[in-house]
Amino acid sequence: MKVVLLEDVKNLGKADDVVDVKSGYANNFLFKKGLAVPANSDKLHELKQKAGARKAQEKRELEEAQAVGEKLDGQTFTVKKKAGDKGRLYGTLTSMDVEEVLAQEGYKVNKRNINLDTELKNVGSTGAELKLHNDVKVKITVQVEAL
Repeated sequence: MKVVLLEDVKNLGKADDVVDVKSGYANNFLFKKGLAVPANSDKLHELKQKAGARKAQEKRELEEAQAVGEKLDGQTFTVKKKAGDKGRLYGTLTSMDVEEVLAQEGYKVNKRNINLDTELKNVGSTGAELKLHNDVKVKITVQVEAL
């Protein structure tokens, strides 16, 4: 029996997959738990429309990421942090610090997508790689100055 999964099901498939399962499994488990529906022509047509909309959304996101990447690539951003007499920072430069500076400049990048080249404990500069999309990565320079 062919069914369309509404949610991810372990060892079976992900949401919106069309899978072939035994009718007892479908009737007694998948349908009762609301994890799947029978794969009829209406559901398959709806699935194709969702896939087309998802593709268009992914394309839009990629184009936006490329546009932002062109603006960011190679830029230098300055972070001000507390430092001691000899330029030693109180703490280290973190991806959260870089995220805040980028947000102040109008760029929204999640801290999990910021990868610093080196752990910076003194005043100075380091590089950072920003993952804006799976296919778009850019390098920036982060300059750390004492407050």
